[in-house]
Amino acid sequence: MKHFAVVQHSYSEFLGLIESQLEKRDIGFSYFRAFLNQDLPGSALTFDALFLLGGPMSPLDSDAHPWLLQERNVIGAFRKAGRPVVGLGLGALLLAQYEGAELSREPYHNAYFTTAHATEAGKGDPLAQAVDGAQVLVWSPGVARLPDGIPPLVVDDAGNWIAFRPEPGAVGLLFHPEMKPGMIEDIIMEEDREVPENVGELMETARRLWPQMQETTDRVVVALVRELSLMQERRKPRVFSLQVDSEGGQ
Repeated sequence: MKHFAVVQHSYSEFLGLIESQLEKRDIGFSYFRAFLNQDLPGSALTFDALFLLGGPMSPLDSDAHPWLLQERNVIGAFRKAGRPVVGLGLGALLLAQYEGAELSREPYHNAYFTTAHATEAGKGDPLAQAVDGAQVLVWSPGVARLPDGIPPLVVDDAGNWIAFRPEPGAVGLLFHPEMKPGMIEDIIMEEDREVPENVGELMETARRLWPQMQETTDRVVVALVRELSLMQERRKPRVFSLQVDSEGGQ
């Protein structure tokens, strides 16, 4: 059975809409709650892919959240093992940082709805074409300037990147195909969490666009499955069991 590792950065942000899509495809997943100091995946070889979810902290805040440094090591391990990596929001910034992007904390609450526009680099790309012209929710703790040589696949109305692919097998999305209106409510209620000043507007827009958002998520998941070969089960280390005989030997 295919099995994904999912790194979670807050109580409120999980796979959301994507969960049911994976379950329909008989794909299992395990959450690793880095914000609770849970251990992150010890080996990339025991999983078929890595998902990095959104969160409220900046990748630059490793002093306050030292596990962010470990998370970048996990990204490297999955990349070297040839396992797909998908970053959403904060996860996309972490992937960009791994690639050498220049990060900025401002605007810290980078949250807005926009129309997605496929770029020249996104022509023929399944993901870029899946969201081209759709309304999407961008939400990230800061922004990143992509390194030279990594063109964006999708940009917003202002021409800022909201999706990139550094190489086959990895993709970063500043927009959130997994987000549901209820998740925004949970973010608002999360203790000691700062939220954007326009969070009420985001909630209202998400409710109004809910049917379209579900359709966009369906297309995004299909595109990710196709582009990253997520239905392909990777070879995993064999598990050996020790059997004890009746005389107590092994």
